[in-house]
Amino acid sequence: MMIDFKYPEGATPIDPNEAAGLLLTHITTQGELDRWEHDNIVEALAWIEKTRPTDILNEQFIKQLHKKMFGNVWKWAGQFRQSDKNIGVSWPQVPASLKSLCDDVPVWIHAQEESPEEMAVRFHHRVVWIHPFPNGNGRHARLMGDIFLENVLGGSPFTWGKQDLSSPSEYRSRYIKALQEADNGNLTPLLEFAKS
Repeated sequence: MMIDFKYPEGATPIDPNEAAGLLLTHITTQGELDRWEHDNIVEALAWIEKTRPTDILNEQFIKQLHKKMFGNVWKWAGQFRQSDKNIGVSWPQVPASLKSLCDDVPVWIHAQEESPEEMAVRFHHRVVWIHPFPNGNGRHARLMGDIFLENVLGGSPFTWGKQDLSSPSEYRSRYIKALQEADNGNLTPLLEFAKS
C-alpha cells in the first residue's frame, strides 16, 4: 500500500521513484512516516553529540549526515537527488553547487565580515537553496547550520522557533517566508527566526 503523502507549505514533493525507496513497507500513513523519520533523526542527533564533527564542509559529510538522519527509512538517504524539484538547482548541478558553497565558507570565516550566527544562517540558506536530496532538505540544512555554528564557529545551536517545522503551522509559514526573503538577499528574517 502506498502512503498518501501530505505536504506542508513549501515542502518538496517526492516523485514515484523516490516513494518506492521507502524501506519500511508496513508504513501506510503520513503520521507513521513522520514518526519513523523523527526517531531516525533522534539517532542522528545522538551520533552528532558523540562525535562532535568539525570536518563538515565537504560532500562526504553532507551525504553522511543525511544518511544518518534518514537511512533507517529511505533507500536513497545520503544520495543526491536525480530529478528536479519545485526548489533548488538543477539536479546535475548539486555536487558543483555544494562544492562552491564549501569553498566559500572558509573565505567568510577569514573575512570576519559577519557574526558566527549570520554565517551559519547564510550557510543554512545556501544548503536549502541547493536542495541536494530528494527529501528532508530543510531538516538536514537546519542541522548542518547548527553543526557549523556549534562545532566549527564555537557558537550555540539555533532554536528554529522551538517548534517542529516539518508539519503545517504558523512557525513553518514564518520559516518559509524567511527563506523566501533570504532568496531575495535579505537574511535578517531568517536569522531572527533561527534565534527565536
